[in-house]
Amino acid sequence: MDNLNENKLLEECCEDLFGIRIDPPERRDKCDKCKRPVVVCWCRSLPNPPLNIKSSIVILQHPAEEKRTLRTALMLQLGLEPGKCIVYKGKRFPSSKNLAELEPVLNSPNSLLLYPSKDSVPIECVNTQSVSMGDLSFESASFTLVLIDGTWPQAKAIYASSPMLHRMRQVKLIAAGNSDYIIRTQPTEGCLSTLETAAQALSILERRTELRQLLIRPLHTLCVQIDNGAVEHQSKEFRIKNQQYPKQIGKRLNRLLNYSTICRPEAVEDNIVNEIDAALQQQPQES
Repeated sequence: MDNLNENKLLEECCEDLFGIRIDPPERRDKCDKCKRPVVVCWCRSLPNPPLNIKSSIVILQHPAEEKRTLRTALMLQLGLEPGKCIVYKGKRFPSSKNLAELEPVLNSPNSLLLYPSKDSVPIECVNTQSVSMGDLSFESASFTLVLIDGTWPQAKAIYASSPMLHRMRQVKLIAAGNSDYIIRTQPTEGCLSTLETAAQALSILERRTELRQLLIRPLHTLCVQIDNGAVEHQSKEFRIKNQQYPKQIGKRLNRLLNYSTICRPEAVEDNIVNEIDAALQQQPQES
């Protein structure tokens, strides 16, 4: 009787195995430009023709960022004229591979590193500061805006390991508001995606307020995926303040959040994101 049941079970298993398709499943058609499935392609929202700007953008991208599905640097590249946005990949800049190209850019007095360090000034101040432009006026000047693309820990690691970045003129955005990138978690309120950061900075440098809206339209199209099952993400700071954060909150993090607002005072703005990230990483050790 046992042998009979075993044989019957074996026959059922074989039938299930024989029913498995050998051919791989059909893949969805992908867009040649954005490399996303055609049904969620955002290329129709790109500026057409691509935007012509006086400035240029250099993105220092962490290698892990290229593998992410929800990334915005490509939107920036495609939204601007060819050659206006160049991406370099690595964990330290410049490297031996790009030294010849990057060193002159990073050493140029007209290059601006957009990073919230203790030495950074509001980007609006560039309009009034003296710039090495010869006889050119500010309106005809061109800047190279350098951005670090990655998560906050990755960006901090790239900055810490790249001494040449420390010697650059450094600028920051003040009272940037909340990100429209609602399908990827931001560390705190007021953190922006790479695309949003560049778009807002360019609108200030170029004195063209329309640039921001034109450049971030593909981001709005991407976030329409919420209607197709994507999950809306709130920042870690928002979830903590609204008691939605799944981990226990220690005293240090609670104290930091009491001082954190969307429009942070300039004196603490540089440190608040770093301190919150550090506190989050120490949560397992705090009682």
